[in-house]
This record gives sequence, C-alpha cells and structure tokens, in this order.
Amino acid sequence: MIARRLGALALAALALAPGLAMARQVVWRFDNLARIGHLAPKVLGHPRVERSAVGKAVAFDGQNDALILPRHPLAGAARFTAEAVFRPDGGAFEQRWLHLASDDVPGRPPGETRMLFEIRVVGASWYLDTFVKGAGYSQVLVDPARLHPLGRWYHVAQTYDGTTYRSYVNGVLEGEARVAFAPQGPGSSSVGMRRNGVNHFHGAIALARFTTAALAPKAFLPAPSPR
Repeated sequence: MIARRLGALALAALALAPGLAMARQVVWRFDNLARIGHLAPKVLGHPRVERSAVGKAVAFDGQNDALILPRHPLAGAARFTAEAVFRPDGGAFEQRWLHLASDDVPGRPPGETRMLFEIRVVGASWYLDTFVKGAGYSQVLVDPARLHPLGRWYHVAQTYDGTTYRSYVNGVLEGEARVAFAPQGPGSSSVGMRRNGVNHFHGAIALARFTTAALAPKAFLPAPSPR
C-alpha cells in the first residue's frame, strides 16, 4: 500500500537525488481526521475516512467538507516539490483541493501569496491546474487538452528548481514556465476547498508530500495503478 510504504519511499527519494541531503520533507497522510502530519486539523462538514486501493484516504463530498491545517508546509522554500495522491470523482467544473496560503501581509491584498492544486471537470474527465502567486510573480500551469478519466487514483506534482515551474500527472510533464519565484511566508492550508471556503472538492486524498528541493520525476512517489 502506498500509505504504508511512504516513510521508506521518502528516504529513498532523497537517496536517488545527490545533493539533496539537506532538503526538508513534510508528509501528510490522510488516514484519520484527528492528526495529519503532527497537526490537528479543523474539520468542516463531514469528510470521512475510507479504505481504498491505495490505503486509507479522506473523502470529501464536494459541497461542505474540508480540513484546515495550521501550517504552510513549504514556507521559506526557495525550491520545492509538492506531491499528492488523490482521486477526483466529478462534480463542479472548478475544484480547489489543496491550497497553501501565507498569512496576510500588511499593505498587500488578503490571500495574495499562495500555491495550490486545482482540477477542472469536463464530462467524465478532469485536467490539472496548478498555480503559484506572490509579490512579483503569478503563474498558472494548465492544459485543457490533457484530460484524464475521473474515479481513478493519480499522483500529481508541481516543482520549482530555481528558474522553472513544472507540473506533472503520474510523472509525466504537463506544463512548465520560467518564474521569478520568491519563498512564501508562514501560514495555513486548506484541503478539500479554497482557503476562503469556496470551490469544494469531490473526491478523496490519500497523502501529500512536500520537499524543499525540486525532485526529478524518478524521485517522486510512485504513481498508483490506473484503477
């Protein structure tokens, strides 16, 4: 099971990438609602823990369910990898299922600094939308032509190596752009919705991993089987 193997895989991923020994990793396993990554989540609605092909996961109803975690796991990182194993199940066109937000900075618009994973649902398919925004930069990576079937488990990732921002589905590059990214500040995260309480997610999330380095696809967590 992916969730059970995650601790060993985290060490193996760094071993595959020379020069990353000083990188920091944060792992969030969504196998309960009481403690995720050593953090106590605020639970909104009625998300539920389910057993699945990838181990335990938290399922969200697309209407009211969400979790709020009191941490931005990539705060201070000049380079990063954000990964997750999730299953989109359909519903509304626009769904934001992982939103990392820096605390508001006096004199700047609320919620300006953030990074996120979204999906767009089209019929029985979805496509990935990733985004980073902060002072002096704003970049979306999205390609509506890259459709994937709903109701299956996927690995998704976004990385930044100091010059280029990239997004992946099951280890396959989907988008890239040069960005003058700057490290984001401390904050909080929402899971299953946008941080301001809209664009809820219908599906399930098994785990997420955050690394303060840009991992190559060979060092990503393994992609789930197609079903």
